[in-house]
Order: sequence, then structure tokens, then C-alpha cells
Amino acid sequence: MLAMMRNHLSAGRQHAGATWHLNQRELAARWGVSVRTLERWRWLNEGPGFLKLGARVAYRLEDVEAYEAARLRQGGR
Repeated sequence: MLAMMRNHLSAGRQHAGATWHLNQRELAARWGVSVRTLERWRWLNEGPGFLKLGARVAYRLEDVEAYEAARLRQGGR
């Protein structure tokens, strides 16, 4: 369990010149949504940008963080 948490946390670290990616399971866990929800959002052209690499889907961490920042709300409504 601790190793899984370390791997999840280290996925968010960047090294000089490196671009980090999350797969759909990692992003679903980060946001507390199902993989199916991410699949539906891709089909509807919603959610963050993604890369399609053959049968694999990857999300650039910078795109995920930009998507989160764009939806940040302060108090109230």
C-alpha cells in the first residue's frame, strides 16, 4: 500500500525536461471518478486533453493541472 502511494505521489514530480503522464486509472483515482466517466468525457470532447497511443490513453500532467486550475472556484457558488 505504501509503495502504491509513493508511486502515485512520484507521478506528480517533474525532472528537468521531463513530461509526466497519467494513465486513465491514475487520473480516475486522482479525481475520484470512474474510468468509464473519463471515457465518456473523451467521447463528448470534455475533460482535459489526452494522447491516444495505439490502444493506450495518456494525460499529460501539465494538461491535467491546467484543467484543474481553469475550474478552480473561490467560495460562494
